[in-house]
Amino acid sequence: MDATGTTALERLDAVRADLDGVRLPLPLDGALESQQSAAAAVRQIDDYVRPRLTDLDAPLLAVVGGSTGAGKSTIVNALVGSPVTRAGVIRPTTRQPILVHAPADAGWFASDRILPSLARVRGRLSAPDERADTAGDAPDASRIGELVLLSDGRIPDSVALLDAPDIDSVADENRALANQLLAAADLWLFVTTAGRYADAVPWRLLDDAAARAITVGVVLNRVPAAAADEVTEDLRRMLASRDLAAAPVFTIAEQPLDAAGMLPSAAVAGIRGWFESIAGDRAERARIAAATLLGAVVDLGARVERIAAARQAQLDWADDAERAIREEFRSADAAIDAATQDGALLRGEVLARWQDFVGTSDVFRQVESWFSRTRDAVTSWLRGIPQPVVDVETTIEHGLHAVVVDQAGRASAGAWRELQRSRAGRALAEGHAELSAASVGFPARASGMIRDWQGSVMQLISDNVGSKRTRARVLSLGLNAVTVALMVVVFASTGGLTGGELVIAGGSAVIGQKLLETIFGEDAVRRLAKLARDDLGRRVDALLQSEADRYTELLAGVRGGPDPERLRGDAAALVAAVESQRS
Repeated sequence: MDATGTTALERLDAVRADLDGVRLPLPLDGALESQQSAAAAVRQIDDYVRPRLTDLDAPLLAVVGGSTGAGKSTIVNALVGSPVTRAGVIRPTTRQPILVHAPADAGWFASDRILPSLARVRGRLSAPDERADTAGDAPDASRIGELVLLSDGRIPDSVALLDAPDIDSVADENRALANQLLAAADLWLFVTTAGRYADAVPWRLLDDAAARAITVGVVLNRVPAAAADEVTEDLRRMLASRDLAAAPVFTIAEQPLDAAGMLPSAAVAGIRGWFESIAGDRAERARIAAATLLGAVVDLGARVERIAAARQAQLDWADDAERAIREEFRSADAAIDAATQDGALLRGEVLARWQDFVGTSDVFRQVESWFSRTRDAVTSWLRGIPQPVVDVETTIEHGLHAVVVDQAGRASAGAWRELQRSRAGRALAEGHAELSAASVGFPARASGMIRDWQGSVMQLISDNVGSKRTRARVLSLGLNAVTVALMVVVFASTGGLTGGELVIAGGSAVIGQKLLETIFGEDAVRRLAKLARDDLGRRVDALLQSEADRYTELLAGVRGGPDPERLRGDAAALVAAVESQRS
C-alpha cells in the first residue's frame, strides 16, 4: 500500500483497464505493433503479474522454450522420466502446452489462477517404456487453447515444468502461444543447439529475458564432442555480452535416443539438479519470484511508455486533421459572411425585385415621399394585389440559400481532400464517401435556417416597436415591408458592387435605412441591423458546425480511450508500488 492508501493490486488493475481501453485505429507507423503490445500486456497481467503479485509464495513456473527441433520435448521427457510430450520429425510437434507438476502443487495449477485463457485438461503419464506417439491418453497435439496438466512425484514441490510450443513455429498461433507462456514464466529453461545457438530469434527472446530480469537456464543440446568446449565458451561469451552472465549453461552431448525416444537420465542430471536446488531453497524461490515480478512490471512500464507514445501520435494526427477540416468550414463561414456584406446578395434578381418595390428609377430624388407611396402599395396588397415585397423576401432567401449551400459543398469537398492526403485519413474515411459533399439534408436545413432567421428579424422589429406612433407606422407599412427593409440594410454594404449596381444598391440601402430611421430613429436602426447580422452569423455558424461535426464524429473513434499521460502515470505508480512492496 502506498502513501495514498492504494495497493499495488489496485495500481495494477488501473494499468490493466488503461491497456484494455487502448485503441489505435489509424495505420500510423508502429500503431499495429503497439496495439498488439497492449493486448499482450493485458494477457501477461492476467496470466502472470496479477497471480504472482497476489501470492509471491505460490509455486514457480519454469517454461521450457526454444526453436523448432531444438529438443525441448525430449529434454522434458528426460527430466520427468516418461514420454509426457510428443517428439518427432514432423514440425511443429508441441502444439498443446503441457504442464508437469508435483502432486502437492495440483491445486495451484488446476484453477485459472494463472493462464486463465487456457482450459485445463487432466492428462495421464505414459509408462517409461511406451513410445510417445502410442501413449494411451497422451495429449492430442492437434488441439490448441488447452493446458494439459500432468501430476508426477518425480517433479519436486514448488517448481513446475511447462513445455511450450516453438518460438519460431511455422504456425502463427503456436508462436503467439509460445510468447504468451514465456511471458507467464517465473524462470526459463531455454533450449538451443550447437548448430543454432547464434540464430537471431532465440537471442531476441533472451534479450527480453535480460530486460525482465528473468532467471534463465540455457541448454546447449546436441553438441558434438569435438566442439563442446569451443561452442560452450562462445555461448557463455554471448550471454555475458547480453547481461546474462549468471545464466547456467547445461551441455548435452550429441547421442542416440533409446527405443522409447528418451535421453538417458544422466544427460539431464545437471538440469534436474538446478531445478531441485531452486525447489528446495525457499529464500531462492522468493528471490526469483520477486525479481521476475519486478522485472515484468518494469518492462510493462517501458511498454506502456511506447504504447502511450503511439496513442499520442494518433491523437496528434486527429487534432491536425480536425484543425484542417475546421479551417475549411471557417473559410466557408467567412465567404458567406463576406457575401452578406459586400452587396453580392443584392445583385441580379434581388436588386430588380427591390427596385420594383422601392419604385421607379427616380426614387432617389423622392425619398421624402417614399413613405406615403409604400403605404399605398401596402394598402393595395391588403386589397389582394400581388406585392413586390414578398418577391424581394423570397429572392433574398433564394440568394442566401445558394451562397450557403455552395460554400458548404466547397468546405465538405475540401475536408474530404484533407482526409485523402494520407494513408491514415484514407483508412479513416473508407466507407464514408458521403463526406465528400454536403450532407443530403443540408439544403433543406439551410432553407429552414434562413426562414427562421427571417422570422427572427420580423420578431426583432416587433420587439422594438415601442411607442404608439412607431407601432402605427409599422402597421401602416406592414411588418413584412419593414422586415425586408432591414434585411436590405444588413446586406447592402456595397464593397462588391460596381458601376450601375453600386448606384442602385447603394441608393436602395439609403432608402431602406431612411425608412427605418423614420420609424425607429438612427441609433436604433444601427443597433437593429447589428443584431440581425449577428443573429444570422450565429445561425450560419451553427449550420456549418453541424456539417463539420460529421468529420468530428469520425475522429471520435480515434480519440476514444485513455489519455497518454494517464497511461504513463498509472504505469509509473504501479512500478513504484511494486518496488516499495519488494523493499
